[in-house]
Amino acid sequence: MANASSATNGSGGATGTSNTPKKPEYTLKYTLSGHTKAISSVKFSPDGEWLASSSADASIKVWGAYDGKYEKTMQGHKLGISDVAWSSDSRLIVSASDDKTLKIWDFPTGKCLKTLKGHSNYVFCCNFNPQSNLIVSGSFDESVRIWDVRTGKTLKTLPAHSDPVSAVHFNRDGALIVSGSYDGLCRIWDTASGQCLKTIIDDDNPPVSFVKFSPNGKYILAATLDNTLKLWDYSKGKCLKTYRGHKNEKYCIFASFSVTGGKWIVSGSEDNMIYIWNLQSKEVVQKLSGHTDVVLSCACHPTENIIASAALENDKMIKLWKSDV
Repeated sequence: MANASSATNGSGGATGTSNTPKKPEYTLKYTLSGHTKAISSVKFSPDGEWLASSSADASIKVWGAYDGKYEKTMQGHKLGISDVAWSSDSRLIVSASDDKTLKIWDFPTGKCLKTLKGHSNYVFCCNFNPQSNLIVSGSFDESVRIWDVRTGKTLKTLPAHSDPVSAVHFNRDGALIVSGSYDGLCRIWDTASGQCLKTIIDDDNPPVSFVKFSPNGKYILAATLDNTLKLWDYSKGKCLKTYRGHKNEKYCIFASFSVTGGKWIVSGSEDNMIYIWNLQSKEVVQKLSGHTDVVLSCACHPTENIIASAALENDKMIKLWKSDV
């Protein structure tokens, strides 16, 4: 009977179902300063406790995810860092650097456990598989490498693309890897064999600046340098949704799925804003302003309605935003 009353109380019925909020209401809670150069990447730990950031200043910093409190800095790379990622147990961090190496860090102690050598140019992107026994990396050398976390050795080198690799990501069971490149292609790889299972190409192939699997593993979200984000059903090779309104023609800007409240797509932008789209309707439901330079990176908290964002050289700040819906 609970539903019967909602039709008469003015708020319910077809217009306001509680499980799909019409719009998020993110507001700025904390601004985190400390990096001395542009910030390249921010990632929440899977346990939701921490936020890691990487920077052109060659350092990784870790902050409290809920209060923004500074925790520690990890240093050791010789040049700037483009990406950072957490292991599933939130104990290890991997970083990808312009010094052509990746490093595996033990977060509790802050010590570097392994340096992964093999790429012949800048390492631009990295991720752990869900089991966290493997790391995937993409480089300006146009290859994708799969590494053994325990030994720090390359298991496979995939001649993946004909231009720099902008993003790499494992699906939710780790069986597949998706890679994106400036060559305009998204490719799906079989982790075990290293075989390319699928190539997704658009009509006019602008550079692919970011790609990742959806949380359920059925779709990929791809950004291209023509101010466009697309959601693909990769098994059918079909574009399902297109998201526009932001500015992205130059930088490899991270995008992500927000699933803790409503179902949103979140991305930084070259107009210094964070854009939030309704995943289904594709409409821009919120724009967050506050940064004073290109917002290169944003991340969504695993369990709470919290977004982290970070910007380039003229800003150097990380911001934490929270919403009640």
